[in-house]
Amino acid sequence: MNNKGKIMNVIAWVLFLLAIGFFCLQVGYFLAHEKFQIEYMDNRIFYIINICFVLCLFFGVVLLLRLNKKSLFFTFIIGSALIVVNVILCISNNQQVRNIVSISPDFQHVLSIKEDRKEGESIYYRSSFLIFARPMDKLPYEMNGEYKVEWLTNDIAAFTYKAKNQTVHQFIATYGDRGSGISYYNVGPEIQGKWQSGDVEVISDMDGIMVTEKGITERYDWDHIIQFGTLAIVLMKNDEAVWTIALDENFKVESDSSISLTNEIILYKASMEENQPIQMHYKGLN
Repeated sequence: MNNKGKIMNVIAWVLFLLAIGFFCLQVGYFLAHEKFQIEYMDNRIFYIINICFVLCLFFGVVLLLRLNKKSLFFTFIIGSALIVVNVILCISNNQQVRNIVSISPDFQHVLSIKEDRKEGESIYYRSSFLIFARPMDKLPYEMNGEYKVEWLTNDIAAFTYKAKNQTVHQFIATYGDRGSGISYYNVGPEIQGKWQSGDVEVISDMDGIMVTEKGITERYDWDHIIQFGTLAIVLMKNDEAVWTIALDENFKVESDSSISLTNEIILYKASMEENQPIQMHYKGLN
């Protein structure tokens, strides 16, 4: 066997091994899904892996067995049919379940939301390992189709969407911690004091939070403030999200409840229009 033949055999066996790997991955997925409710972050990954399996197996067989034209033709037809079936199933599934996926700027976290168009339910999935995730929370309102994703930090993603009744809402996915990681803490008490950036001001006190923008001040009492994880809160008014306040990555939760002047928070308006997060600087107790 010449060098070219040896190289072809090596490539063929590599393709076979990849095909076996894809097959084992799918079997493992079925077992994990049944036992632990684990799913792919994006349902389309299932069909993409199937297609990769078929392609690796097809080219592996062709390179290793040196098929004649007739056998090659039938192998090609079978492989093509399997690929077409998976493409059709992928398109059909995506019409039933819309997959919303966004990767963090540092590529460490993935926001995954799956919207069941028929049932009108949207489920947030938290990444567990690589391309796998588990269902964590159900979004409280049925989406009307409009949404946007903004990563406020590498571990905080703001998902803004419109409900069927045209109200605007925000769901905040958090993946980190600003404390020891051992104990739970409330964001509101941790940001008590005055925060400012230009003409925008945030004041957090015992009664709630005040936000001043363009000379207009709105107060939000604690009954209308929703916390997400230990990194963010959403300020509500008339059952709509108005602002999100998130702890910036340089924010350190201190055991004595004091706030360092180097701490910063992020203020982000709940709007379907394009807008940028505002970095707020601590100015001391009000």
